Amino acid sequence: MSEAPIRLEREALVVRLHVQPGAKRSQWAGCHGGALKLRVAAPAVEGKANEALVRFLAEFCGVPRSAIEILQGEASRTKRVRIATPDPQAVAARLATIASPALSD
Repeated sequence: MSEAPIRLEREALVVRLHVQPGAKRSQWAGCHGGALKLRVAAPAVEGKANEALVRFLAEFCGVPRSAIEILQGEASRTKRVRIATPDPQAVAARLATIASPALSD
């Protein structure tokens, strides 16, 4: 069994993502390969998809953009992202609602 897509840390959480650039709009799309799947409405050109990813996550998680750090996968669809927050459990619970329907399949 693979590792969970959301890992809690002190004052942060690390999320495994599968990012699909060039979508019509930025939105969650369930899970893919043990990661949360996110479609972003920006092309994978000159870092635009990563910028859209950070902007979307910051808004969804209610944190400033500076609290989002791409740890791994800057040039890949598969990414590990760290989200700094004073309440990582609340953000993890919100993200888990994205994963729940797909994980129960």
